[in-house]
Amino acid sequence: MNIVVQKYGGTSVGTTEKIKRVADKIIQKKNDGYAVVVVVSAMGKATDHLIAMAKEVSKNPDSREMDMLLTTGEQVSIALLAMALIDKGYPAVSYTGHQLRITTSSAHQHARIIDIDPARVDRALREDKIVVVAGFQGVTEEQAYTTLGRGGSDTSAVALAAKLKASCEIYTDVEGIYTMDPRKLKNARKLQSISYEEMMEMASLGAGVMHYRAVELAGNYSLPLYVASTFADTQGTMIEGASKLMEQTVITGMASSLDDVQITVRHLPADASTLYRLFGELAQEEINVDMISQMITDAGEMHVSCTIPKETKELAQRIMTRWQVENPQIRWELNLDIAKVSVVGLGMRTHSGIAARVFKAMADNDIEIRMVTTSEIRISWVVDARHEDKVVLLIGQAFGLTT
Repeated sequence: MNIVVQKYGGTSVGTTEKIKRVADKIIQKKNDGYAVVVVVSAMGKATDHLIAMAKEVSKNPDSREMDMLLTTGEQVSIALLAMALIDKGYPAVSYTGHQLRITTSSAHQHARIIDIDPARVDRALREDKIVVVAGFQGVTEEQAYTTLGRGGSDTSAVALAAKLKASCEIYTDVEGIYTMDPRKLKNARKLQSISYEEMMEMASLGAGVMHYRAVELAGNYSLPLYVASTFADTQGTMIEGASKLMEQTVITGMASSLDDVQITVRHLPADASTLYRLFGELAQEEINVDMISQMITDAGEMHVSCTIPKETKELAQRIMTRWQVENPQIRWELNLDIAKVSVVGLGMRTHSGIAARVFKAMADNDIEIRMVTTSEIRISWVVDARHEDKVVLLIGQAFGLTT
């Protein structure tokens, strides 16, 4: 049996008219000879609406009850899509995560999939039915409903495809993966293919087309992902293993974000225990630290700078205030107006001088680089937020990321 798992996001099924158009696309795949499993998100802004209602009745909604509430969003969309398929003459059946025994961890609102029982799906496919599955949700071993957090429907689709040994197609409101968000880089190129590693880096940097967890899971199972538009018949992008990419450009893609702040702490004791305590306390508050730079002064003191998500700045401020009370010599500051710009590419493993080319472009345009970090396939820079658009354009032109 040639099985394909298709996933359609909330914008793709945002109205009943769109649901009927999605049904036509599914039927086309069915007529091409595939057994089709469809994973669907909640309609449009349905999840946001449910969250808003929860906050109207409780300032801090219970996480278990939030999952009980949020799982209803997908139940609406799967039932409507199954009805549309049946109305068009194609047998279909819808299942929730609970009905398919999508077993997850017990971490409400950000659970992880442990296992999936494919028996019901297999039986329905043998009966020549199209199977419609609620994404984003599962159930614990104690039968409590859970949701998978951001990107959960993508993760559901990949996990199902891996379990069923099927191909996987992700349909969304964009036509594929671009070298950068076209809203930030005009004439950004659409990529024919990208590696799991590169896509995971770009996802972690804010590229919203695919979520990191879904790409990581696909990479673990060597499962190629095809990403394309729901309503445009244009070629999409294949996410696959690096070995399948015949020729690598130096830079595959770029991302930029205004969602971070830079925190700098000066006059710290220059020893490893200080670093351990500093980043340990940030971790205890679940503050995600990204870029880190450290400098030892001639006076034997240490200056440390790092970037953290903007929404966690108050937590970091409280930590730094405590430190300053203990040691009045310590000084700290927050820079709220920064942009983090990153380039990603497997080609950096075999090409040198990438950072130097960026430094030259910045110097030629009088743009100060406040921080820089590197990995094997990624380089990130911090610049003043007012320079974001200019930096994106300069790097995009320098590395051929536009058409």
